[in-house]
Amino acid sequence: MRLGRWIGLTVLLILMVVLLASSTLPPGNQAERVRAFTRDIEFDYVEWTLNALGLKISQTALNTAGYLPTELRKELIQDYMDLVSQIRQGEAKLHTIYTNPDVKNPDMESAELREDLDKLYARREILGPLTESIIQSQLSDIIVDMGLSIGDQTTPPVLYHSTPLPLALIVSPRDTIRQDNNISLIPELTLDQQSALEDQVDDSLDVSSLVVEIGGIGLYPTMVMQSSNLIWLSEVVAHEWTHNYLTLRPLGINYLTSSELRTMNETAASIAGKEIGREYISRYYPELLPPPESELPSPPTSGEEPEFDFRAEMRKTRETVDQLLAEGKIEEAEDYMEGRRIFFWENGYRIR
Repeated sequence: MRLGRWIGLTVLLILMVVLLASSTLPPGNQAERVRAFTRDIEFDYVEWTLNALGLKISQTALNTAGYLPTELRKELIQDYMDLVSQIRQGEAKLHTIYTNPDVKNPDMESAELREDLDKLYARREILGPLTESIIQSQLSDIIVDMGLSIGDQTTPPVLYHSTPLPLALIVSPRDTIRQDNNISLIPELTLDQQSALEDQVDDSLDVSSLVVEIGGIGLYPTMVMQSSNLIWLSEVVAHEWTHNYLTLRPLGINYLTSSELRTMNETAASIAGKEIGREYISRYYPELLPPPESELPSPPTSGEEPEFDFRAEMRKTRETVDQLLAEGKIEEAEDYMEGRRIFFWENGYRIR
């Protein structure tokens, strides 16, 4: 009965994904010209949802996490967090290689690092689903104990899948800064592939394009960014579950009715996420629990301004580029932006 309820909800959500996906790209010849380069590497939200559901159904059927002793659960969670930390450190090094203007051949420079990352990715594919089952089960127990369940069952079930988030190819005219196209791409694209795609699109269509990371996507099961911070992860999963919980109630049903209701919905999810997440850490991983805010030391005060003001420098960059473009100096603007990119890199901001 429990399985049937959330499968019904999932079918509805899949239909919503299909409808939304069909409108993600504005009609127009340029969008189709761009997609000539991206069709084989575009992210498929429907496929992701179906695969995630299949994974969750198999997890529910096997209930492997339910048979594991408490200490082994804790050990598996820690191993996974350490693994994700290694991956993030490796990816940060890879990003630095491709953004460093002094590295002339980033493909060769990063070959060994990319091989190591592939091995870590393979291990993540094995350990990730089991870790998710453990966290889902533990969070469900917390939610039931907090009285947010029906008949001791969370409705909908707590389901999430940690996955690399899709990338987005942003396309702008060269003579003005404007987003004309935003196309979701598979997250597996390496930095060299991203750079090659940008060059292809730019050279063929005389545009400026950039592949960027996105913040996240609201689906069911929830698509959650991978993190080695269990406090953050538990709060985000609880936050997104609260949105799903409210979807079956007036505050969620009327989400699009007004900005006030959207604010109320987001506020409720934020409060619930923090409360559920803190209770989760307190019960299962108390050694990670941060002290109350009242006990935190006060930040040091200083009258000195930071040596490098990122916001001010970025604003200066944008204003200068806008002025150059308004004067029709496209190549000068592009040269200036590359110079500023190096300037930001030298000040610790790894902008590709």
